Amino acid sequence: MELTGEIAAIRDGRGDPARLIGEFRRAALLVPLADGPEGGLMSAVSGGIRWIYAFTDEEALARFAQARGESGREWEFLSVLGARLVDAVVPTADRPAGVAVNVADADGSMFFPPVAGIVPDGSAVDVVDGVEAA
Repeated sequence: MELTGEIAAIRDGRGDPARLIGEFRRAALLVPLADGPEGGLMSAVSGGIRWIYAFTDEEALARFAQARGESGREWEFLSVLGARLVDAVVPTADRPAGVAVNVADADGSMFFPPVAGIVPDGSAVDVVDGVEAA
């Protein structure tokens, strides 16, 4: 099953979290580039967490652009594997970071927070001195 199918299954209460993480890691996600002087990947900070925006396809990215009132401009993006986002990008963030997938889709969004099993232990907020908190 693809990532959007696994997200739907989890949201319906019939999914398998391990399968969801596996599909997320294998998925090629579209990650918009940020405007402004700092550039980089588009993200937002909420609750002390940096959330990197990622989308499963161009239609999901277009819905995000429309929700922001910015559908009239061209959106530059990179195609990045979910595994690369959490294994290579998250550890370089300026604060704990996770990935927000399809955030403009009320019934199809999913957050992958900075916790053990999703991001490397060194970037997980629930790991202290190499030990996962209970």
